[in-house]
Amino acid sequence: MSSLGVTSMAVAAVYYRFSWQMEGGEVPVIETLGTFALSVGAAVGMEFWARWAHRALWHASLWHMHESHHRPREGPFELNDVFAIVNAAPAISLLAYGFFHRGIVPGLCFGAGLGITLFGMAYMFVHDGLVHRRFPVGPIADVPYFRRVAASHKIHHMDKFGGVPYGLFLGPKELEEVGGLDELVSSPVSEATDTEDAGEEKTRPVVCVVRTSVFMGQSVPNEF
Repeated sequence: MSSLGVTSMAVAAVYYRFSWQMEGGEVPVIETLGTFALSVGAAVGMEFWARWAHRALWHASLWHMHESHHRPREGPFELNDVFAIVNAAPAISLLAYGFFHRGIVPGLCFGAGLGITLFGMAYMFVHDGLVHRRFPVGPIADVPYFRRVAASHKIHHMDKFGGVPYGLFLGPKELEEVGGLDELVSSPVSEATDTEDAGEEKTRPVVCVVRTSVFMGQSVPNEF
């Protein structure tokens, strides 16, 4: 329900912002195009920011906080969740300024805040929901590319390629660059036991990563 609430508020904010822009029948073309362009740019840019921060900060000077994400979670929250709040603060500020003011600059600010928010929502559903199963994601789990993204993030937690991939949505591309595509399986195993997050055994569908080893002259799949 909380995920639905966040999504609904974001949709409502966008609707009222653009309704306000178009009051009087005149469409501010430059402001509208700038808002949309910056929202797309900010959403894409956040993937690269997250990749850099993940490698250079979270797995370095901020490891004492991020480490909680690499251990079995006790309870609904972990210290690593603080990073979501840190990213939300500028997004909320940009959205608020853009929502309550008119003009090109407020429109650009609203677009930037919207892009960060869209990335955050997508990250929440795929990373927290699909990969770490903190809440159900419904049909998102059936999207083939999202399953590949989830599988690549599992490899990050296995630390097989020096922590790669550090990004999320471009994780499969990062793995390709280090020769790790053979580790990915695009379809989930129907039933498996996943104890990563809850610390207790649960039988449920999971995205699995498979590697191939040689045993007695035969290729044998090994599940992780």
